Amino acid sequence: MSDVIGKEHWTQKGDVRLFLWEKFVGSPDGKPAVLFVHGSSMASQPTFDLTVPGRPHSSVMDWFAERGFVCWCVDMEGYGRSGKLRDITCDIPNGADDLAAATDYILKARGIRSFVVYGISSGALRAALFAQRHPERVARLALDAFVWTGEGSPTLEQRRKKLPQFLASKRRPIDRAFVYSIFERDHPDCAEKRVVDAFADAILALDDSMPNGTYIDMCSKLPIVDPEKITVPTIVMRGQFDGIAGFEDLAKFFAKLPNPDKQFTVMSGISHASFQQKNYLLVYQILYNWFTQPAPAYTA
Repeated sequence: MSDVIGKEHWTQKGDVRLFLWEKFVGSPDGKPAVLFVHGSSMASQPTFDLTVPGRPHSSVMDWFAERGFVCWCVDMEGYGRSGKLRDITCDIPNGADDLAAATDYILKARGIRSFVVYGISSGALRAALFAQRHPERVARLALDAFVWTGEGSPTLEQRRKKLPQFLASKRRPIDRAFVYSIFERDHPDCAEKRVVDAFADAILALDDSMPNGTYIDMCSKLPIVDPEKITVPTIVMRGQFDGIAGFEDLAKFFAKLPNPDKQFTVMSGISHASFQQKNYLLVYQILYNWFTQPAPAYTA
């Protein structure tokens, strides 16, 4: 197997500088493109290009690159290496704007017009809103740890108690204990401590605070997206123990998706942060099967 190549890219969204990361084997030309969209409390590379010694394929970008994809991710405004200068909360609609700017750049740099798109948690909301606004840019959509109205979400029920605190500032501090709490709140046995340690190291190397916009949106502004306006083929992926994604909420969302090319998958032994779980290879395979599924030969 040839080595996976990583290249950094930069683009502008108005006055905001956005960081993009690309990975591929050999050449990026002529390959299907996957765009990975991160969540509320970590930048893109820790989520999608993590290295854990002794844990094969911890980087989902490497795993997909080795299977013939060119892989992209982008730090949303306010996260990681992207611009943090504007005095805004960096909410979910702003993240969808970031994805539009990122795909504009990739079109110019690589000629890619359409992507298979994966988003996790608030990244799934960003990805869904982007697909709602720009269906021509999304060939297939994967929504992991997604939330529609918030109904039946114990994590959001607890988080709403802190809404006044979130509204009082644009950013919130994070530390190692916070990263651990992501894995401890639902079902701690789903993840290995060494993986959580490596994830925390990667997150905290880039950020010591995070924007409050997605938390505010998920606590007080749901629903953000309209399933009836998401016309692209879509898979909804829910971890068995995920406290964000209420099952009944997702089932109602799924029923309203108009494209008959759709799937709903419950992932065994998964809580939140799917790619950092013990069953991460199961998640990769579900995603790979969805992204490589042929389009229907016949549609009524």
